[in-house]
Amino acid sequence: MSKRVRILDVDDLSSHASSSSCWVSYKGKVYDITGFLADHPGGDDIILKYAGQDVEKVMRDETEHDHSESAYDILEEHVIGRLGCTDNIVREDWEATDDFDPDATDAAADLQKHQFLDLQKALLPQLWYANFSKAYYLRQVHQPRHLSESARLFGPDYLEVFTKSKWYVVPIFWLPIAIYLFLRSALQFTAPLPSFMVDPSLPLSGLANLPMASIYKTLICFFIGNFTWTLLEYFFHRFLFHVDYYLPDKPIFLLLHFLLHGVHHYVPMDRLRLVMPPPLFAMLEWPMTRLAYKLFPLPVANGIISGAFVFYILYDCMHYALHHTQLPAYLKEMKKYHLAHHYKNFDLGFGVTSKIWDVVFNTVLPV
Repeated sequence: MSKRVRILDVDDLSSHASSSSCWVSYKGKVYDITGFLADHPGGDDIILKYAGQDVEKVMRDETEHDHSESAYDILEEHVIGRLGCTDNIVREDWEATDDFDPDATDAAADLQKHQFLDLQKALLPQLWYANFSKAYYLRQVHQPRHLSESARLFGPDYLEVFTKSKWYVVPIFWLPIAIYLFLRSALQFTAPLPSFMVDPSLPLSGLANLPMASIYKTLICFFIGNFTWTLLEYFFHRFLFHVDYYLPDKPIFLLLHFLLHGVHHYVPMDRLRLVMPPPLFAMLEWPMTRLAYKLFPLPVANGIISGAFVFYILYDCMHYALHHTQLPAYLKEMKKYHLAHHYKNFDLGFGVTSKIWDVVFNTVLPV
């Protein structure tokens, strides 16, 4: 794929349907004929009637307007790209089954048909050097593909390791941190502690004699953290991961979108990309935890952060389970709900652990 050939979507074409920006398509190619409108022998009205549309039939219709061979030569001077495939895998009538297990995508056939990414090669270099419009990128990245092995993003193993994570890495890495912050909060409600940077250890004597009042205060903060995470889960998913329509139409932004969440929609059943690698979540939690420390006293902030971290752990483990595990009744319902977000309508159904904020903000996905 070359930057010399821009791959456009039918939505790109239809959005340029005026005298100030007039595009048409002909035999799969897209032409910007805005500058030709005033020179068209038949007048610009005839062209504007078909602006933003395919003109192959009308150009061959002698009753509409007769075209010489030179007309087609002039048209070629205005080519700006070609139309990509518009076939959709995501559809409104999709329904999840309890034993949902999609077949692997034929990578060669997929590449030939969609001219998007070769699933057998590292994906990020292809995305960087290709020249997809944002509309075409978004159409394709939200059409799920399935591989028997985890897709490669960078290629070299020393980079690839930072993009993958087993589900159990999340509790192993973050649960001790959450427990530490909970205990530190309880101790700080009892008596001041040295700064973490000075002495991060917890006094064992203090832990053995924690007053119940300190534990109750920490538990209140912990539950506030639980509640806060449910909001963050929804807002991260809806307004950060699905920032789709506000993305600038530039390769670097499409690349960042793909890294952050696009790859999950592109290969949604990839077992090694269903939970966040610790470095990624560390980047996301850093500004949030810094804000908590700015807004609240240390014991309150630590209690809230510990509660948020525990619910994050539950969220990521549940996310993995929704894609790959046999589940009890409530979780089966959430599994169907979340898979519908991937295969039915990715603009709705942002809740993973619960639908509560989808109900509040009117983004419930009917399943």
